[in-house]
Amino acid sequence: MESVGIASIIIILITIVTSYRGFKDYALIKAYAFDVDGILVRKEYNRIISSGFLHTGVWHLGFNMITLYLFGDNIENTLGIFPFLLIYFLSLIGGSLFSLYIHRNHGDYTAVGASGAVSGIIFAAIALIPSMKLGLLFLPPELSLPAWAFGLVYVIYTIFGIKTGHGNIGHAAHLGGGIVGMIVALIFQPSAIATNAFPILCILIPSVVFLFLLFVKPALLLVDHPFNKTKGYQTIEDKYYEKKRAKEYELDDLLDKINRSGINSLSKEEKDRLDELSN
Repeated sequence: MESVGIASIIIILITIVTSYRGFKDYALIKAYAFDVDGILVRKEYNRIISSGFLHTGVWHLGFNMITLYLFGDNIENTLGIFPFLLIYFLSLIGGSLFSLYIHRNHGDYTAVGASGAVSGIIFAAIALIPSMKLGLLFLPPELSLPAWAFGLVYVIYTIFGIKTGHGNIGHAAHLGGGIVGMIVALIFQPSAIATNAFPILCILIPSVVFLFLLFVKPALLLVDHPFNKTKGYQTIEDKYYEKKRAKEYELDDLLDKINRSGINSLSKEEKDRLDELSN
């Protein structure tokens, strides 16, 4: 009989407690979030790990922790507690470092969440147990996907997300953490390379090709987003500064409203948004 993943439960409990404190105290988020200037300029390297124990919303926290609970047991029962912890924290570090590389020129870029570490656990499970079925909520079991097929779709979506800046999601941390998790799991159980070669290659080949292009010839990653109203190509830099300008315009609108009618003219939602944009 398989045992409950003790290490998973401990990490989940710690993350829930620290994230809940962050919900109530923005200063905690500001002090321990992933922050490019904080890491590169002020040498606050602890942010690479501490950011993984904070979340900005209940849904974000809940999704990550439920996913960790579902997949963590598989890794702990297959490899043991120490390998599980090593996979989790190395994936967290790997995801943060890859995100740091992607956003190295975006000094005010910040992020929180355990997604990189959780992705590492997911990809480790895919490498070791590729036949595991992954069901979708509210859909019948017949529509569940093999773990390796889910992983391939996830990698393609993540690459698309990195190139286009799709959604307010840390795609870079997901991909970086996922690849690290899979590699570390295979180091602990190298026999899986032979028995699960096809699903592993399905995940690693597109990931490695993308990383090669990103590091060696980033110009090849320029894309013309079909849903973007602007013409021409956009880089990651373009997408970042486009979003930054949008936030600046939103802040200017709120400040103009204060100048015209006073601070009390703002609704509670607008005051909260003003605090968020000002920070």
